[in-house]
Amino acid sequence: MPEPLLAKMIRGCGRFERSLLLLGLLLVSVYIVSRVYSSLYSHTAVQRFWADQGSAQPRIEPRPLSRSVVPDFRLWSEKRIRAYRASLLAHVAPTLGVLQISALKLQVPVLEGTDDLMLDRAVGHIVGTPLPGEVGNIGIAGHRDGFFRVLKDLQAGATIDLYGHDGTARYVVDDFEIVSPTDVSVLAPRAKSSLTLVTCYPFYYVGPAPQRYIVHATVADANKLKSPRLPVLETKSQAGTTGN
Repeated sequence: MPEPLLAKMIRGCGRFERSLLLLGLLLVSVYIVSRVYSSLYSHTAVQRFWADQGSAQPRIEPRPLSRSVVPDFRLWSEKRIRAYRASLLAHVAPTLGVLQISALKLQVPVLEGTDDLMLDRAVGHIVGTPLPGEVGNIGIAGHRDGFFRVLKDLQAGATIDLYGHDGTARYVVDDFEIVSPTDVSVLAPRAKSSLTLVTCYPFYYVGPAPQRYIVHATVADANKLKSPRLPVLETKSQAGTTGN
């Protein structure tokens, strides 16, 4: 006896619903994996940097501070989170080092350059300033609504550890400035070797930020620094490269 048309339709709907359910579960799984990967990228890059130092000479002395801190995305803007995840699809050169501010629970890879891709993925070494581990005023830039939003809570006297392939230096925060995007004097050499962090200001602002927030820190142990391997170029308008 032929199967009733209604029964065939019910059975067909059941298969269709199961297919939709499986598709939904697949999409959810892809979403979860992408979220986990994006959350752990900086941690993975940092761990790879430590692993590279295992066979490098001179060997970098380990610090007692945690090396497993991942970004606190709760402080990030939705725009910056999307840009960060999109940046994971692009290839970037290996890290130059790692910037760590224990008081802010910040540990982030340092990449070369301050274009959008570099600053979406990590923080960027400002070209024309000394490299991590070298003598001079090292410039590092980051987005105000990403990795460097925590700088709003940084206090004078806090320590900043900058790990490079040639060595490690600890800096002590001693000054803050708010300047125009074209003011590159903040990257000029100081009396002692130093570290200058640059981000946009105000930290919470709709549209391109009109100013730059500058953190100055002086090295605590200059004996660990090396002479620059390349000549330090005249700084151009690098301080204005994080205008988002």
